[in-house]
Amino acid sequence: MPSAALERHPDSPCAALRGIEVAVSRGADGKLEVAYVLEGEIDRLRIPPRRAARAAERLWQHTCCELFVVRDGAPGYREFNFSPSGEWAAYAFARYREAAPLSIPDPRIAVKRDAGRFELTAAIPVDAGKLRIGLSVVVEADEISYWALRHPPGKPDFHHRDAFALTLE
Repeated sequence: MPSAALERHPDSPCAALRGIEVAVSRGADGKLEVAYVLEGEIDRLRIPPRRAARAAERLWQHTCCELFVVRDGAPGYREFNFSPSGEWAAYAFARYREAAPLSIPDPRIAVKRDAGRFELTAAIPVDAGKLRIGLSVVVEADEISYWALRHPPGKPDFHHRDAFALTLE
């Protein structure tokens, strides 16, 4: 499973974390598998408590891992939010920020936590073919910080095509 380091947006401080790595691969069943690893003073993070697995709204307002997927060359894209609570959200976008809810099976969010490391894993069905992927994490600690593979100029914007910086064949 290849991994990539996320970068903190320069306008969003986060003294609690040393870094975030994300690994992405296609599973044998064709699902896209992701593993987010946050390293640092994990006890300083505000991590939502575990709840029943279900679709939910506004997960990005708290600590949340995000995945953006677009078929290479397509105008639309999909967004998936994975909360440490076990809740998720999925959206289909026809164009930049024009979303409709998307129904997906339970991504089976799993978390592991210790003093210096927090890991969240999930798996979602995706189309075959070449994909461009955006990986990001919203971290709630003393303040909210925004982490992504690549940040476009200006304020944090995970939906910007420049943030879709990973290619998966």
